Amino acid sequence: MSNDQTVNDSQTLIEIHSPQSQEIEIAEAAPIRLQTLDLARHAVAAPDGNQYVVATIDDTRLGNGYVTTVYPQQNGYLTLVLLSISQFSSATPQEAMQRHVDLVHAIQQGRLNEYKNG
Repeated sequence: MSNDQTVNDSQTLIEIHSPQSQEIEIAEAAPIRLQTLDLARHAVAAPDGNQYVVATIDDTRLGNGYVTTVYPQQNGYLTLVLLSISQFSSATPQEAMQRHVDLVHAIQQGRLNEYKNG
């Protein structure tokens, strides 16, 4: 995906995606509009009815690599960063995207507990 820019005149909001952001399709996972550092972001339903967001970002500028995080989805998409359930760092964007897909599938199959951090 190329550098997309979106301008909202009412607030002069400019959104620029990471040059490595990708539109990936995952069955039964709804893509969410990407934010500035996002590589991918999806809303996912677990078999128990709980909703989650899986987000993968380029955090290399802060030395954290490519970070994939799972958040509980509440009130449509209002989540707090401090409520993260799992967070993983990857060395490459390809590794991060594979982790992203693996986490989405784990949630869909009811196996999120296998990926929960401490």
